Amino acid sequence: MTTAPPITRPAPDAHCAFVLNALTHPVVMVDDTGRITLANDAAQQFFQSGLASMRRKRIDAYLPFGTPVLGLIDQVRRTRSPVSEYRVDVGTPRNGGERVVDVYATAVPEKPEHVVLMFQERTMADKIDRQLTHRSAARSVTGLAAMLAHEIKNPLSGIRGAAQLLESSADDDDRALTRLICEEADRIVDLVDRMEVFSDERPVDREPTNIHAVLEHVKRLAQTGFARDIRIVEDYDPSLPPVFASRDQLIQVFLNLVKNAAESLADIADGEIVLSTAFRPGIRLSVPGSRDRVTLPLEFCIRDNGPGVPADLVGHLFDPFVTTKANGTGLGLSLVAKIVGDHGGVVECESQPRRTTFRILMPAWTGTAGEAAE
Repeated sequence: MTTAPPITRPAPDAHCAFVLNALTHPVVMVDDTGRITLANDAAQQFFQSGLASMRRKRIDAYLPFGTPVLGLIDQVRRTRSPVSEYRVDVGTPRNGGERVVDVYATAVPEKPEHVVLMFQERTMADKIDRQLTHRSAARSVTGLAAMLAHEIKNPLSGIRGAAQLLESSADDDDRALTRLICEEADRIVDLVDRMEVFSDERPVDREPTNIHAVLEHVKRLAQTGFARDIRIVEDYDPSLPPVFASRDQLIQVFLNLVKNAAESLADIADGEIVLSTAFRPGIRLSVPGSRDRVTLPLEFCIRDNGPGVPADLVGHLFDPFVTTKANGTGLGLSLVAKIVGDHGGVVECESQPRRTTFRILMPAWTGTAGEAAE
């Protein structure tokens, strides 16, 4: 009789490692001195450090000075109860700047004085919240545009016509005033026309689009016009799949963003605009009001080294009529948010002095049935 070989089972610690590494959230365990004793794969990626290196350091080496996370650890040790803290900034130069997370801390019953920390990034949730706000704002502008088209454009046509009739019989001084009336009427009509774009609810005519061809076209337009004296750098992922989008509308989006970046560099001697693309797998979002999960793996960024956006405006940049320009209308970025939203993507802005980044995440083309990736 043949004896069956014994079944080999992973050690309990191996099981633990498998489970922890399957989690997408960073998890670390610290001992009574604050030294890191365990970190899953997501934590190593989050803190941009290998496990061997992390085990030689205390947790505070990876967190900003004065972080409330250390207070959470002390509280868990005192109370032996799990605690959590929401919207904690754990960003440092090591992990790429601002990183807002929810922190969950709990004690380890088998190891007194040891505490497990889990970090859940709020970035994607905040992106969805902001995107829904942008879409709501766009709907408000839609209603306003429809009202303005009827209530303002028609009377303005009469005013402009009357001014033209008066111009033929007016003297030189009065003729200057009638021309002023016509110019201002034209300016108001132009503003209403720009707002009417928001009321266009027709389906977007999309197709597989090479984003690098779009960005190259935008770059040429910029360098022959408003950005002729500014250095434009390309940092592209050449293996990027096509984006499922309208080429003309993408040109409109990126031309607007590059123009804004160029205007912010007007007084900067070493002004630079960086156009970058990247593939970010694993980003799946649950959109409120739908059971579908959306994947947005394509990341497109416009970065400049200008003075940055005022902190009190960053969260409202995509709202209608919000602008940092003296003569701006505040509709350009609202239109950017609408177009990106119509394509199923999200747009955000991260700004600090000498580094302002507009980041767009969009779905990729699957090559089947004329649809984007789910």
